[in-house]
Amino acid sequence: MSASLPPAGVVLLGGVHGALAAARTLGRKGIPVVYVSDDHPLPRFSRYVRESFAWPGAQAPGAAQWLLDLAATRGLKDWLLIPCADGDVKLIAENRDALQKAFRVVSLKWDDLKQLGDKKLLAGLAARVGIPFPRSYRVESEADLAALEPAFPVLLKPAQREVRNSFTQDKVWRANTREELDALYRDAAAHSGAPGVVVQDYIPGEGHEQYSYAGVWSDGEPVAEMTVRRRRQYPSDFGISCFIEIVDEPRIRDVAEKLLRAARYEGLVEIDFKFDPRDGQFKPLDVNTRVWAWLGLGEAAGTDFVTMLYRMAHGEPPPASANSSDHRWMHVLRDAPAVLSLVRSGQWRGGLRAYLASFRQPIAWATMAWDDPVPFMVEIPITAFRILRRRMSRG
Repeated sequence: MSASLPPAGVVLLGGVHGALAAARTLGRKGIPVVYVSDDHPLPRFSRYVRESFAWPGAQAPGAAQWLLDLAATRGLKDWLLIPCADGDVKLIAENRDALQKAFRVVSLKWDDLKQLGDKKLLAGLAARVGIPFPRSYRVESEADLAALEPAFPVLLKPAQREVRNSFTQDKVWRANTREELDALYRDAAAHSGAPGVVVQDYIPGEGHEQYSYAGVWSDGEPVAEMTVRRRRQYPSDFGISCFIEIVDEPRIRDVAEKLLRAARYEGLVEIDFKFDPRDGQFKPLDVNTRVWAWLGLGEAAGTDFVTMLYRMAHGEPPPASANSSDHRWMHVLRDAPAVLSLVRSGQWRGGLRAYLASFRQPIAWATMAWDDPVPFMVEIPITAFRILRRRMSRG
């Protein structure tokens, strides 16, 4: 790193495994890290997190001022502020000018960014730039829903995921019948409001037909990019990724670049795709304008996204990237039940030998790290407690 860089660090806002990976990547280079969250505590246990703070959250009144006060009282002037969760993205984008008085911020303003973060607006942007996108139905009320005659199954998704509730945490609800659609829509609208619910066609295919694009962008152009295949996720259809491998898929890259250039994008970004066997197209599902869970795969494979962002924020040229295609990423705590689920459903191929082959090196881990072991040691009890608390609250 250039000696001209100031001794400023990074404030990671929210997130879990992506925030942990970012803290480790930066900390290994001597860049100080502070973690601020109202949700998951796991990154706080990293040796690379200098300080951690609990705060009221991005939706709380005065959240931006809370961050400005933190910068003033803890000496964080000129530190880079990186969002690692959806609500934090919107907070930073809406208050970019104010936050830039204390922090370095790499973000579009919300008026420009929301066309990527809101799935209803994203469908319109995709249509304008001519890229394939799952068919979305215009549903703003139960009356619109009653007039709808979709081909089942269909999916219900939150247009935005800034607020945490059962709908936004699940990310997707599937309706196989009209009765299920009506019932699920009422529940979804109760959580997110009728305008906050997206009804979309279901793209057939198993979970391993999902892919992702990751990149860091500056002034509407890519600085570094990566495409991956999401081999396994838990739950298997619409869950969280738990086993990923790098693939070179230029068709995904072309669609992502067309979308992001239209928005003149700035910063870190991850876009989820699914291959549609009906027309042979890779279709974007979600655009995550923040740190993503498998961020650590980039560092392991030679594309250090978060360090690139740090250097860009300080006006320095980013380090060179050299993707190695022979790298994988695994979240063991989710991958084991994902494989068991596939075995029970008859979708698993290859037996024990195929599963053990997943562990061949080189591999990046979601939580395990020899130089930072405590987060892995505490993840199981933290996860068990959070699952129990969620089930009790839903009950």
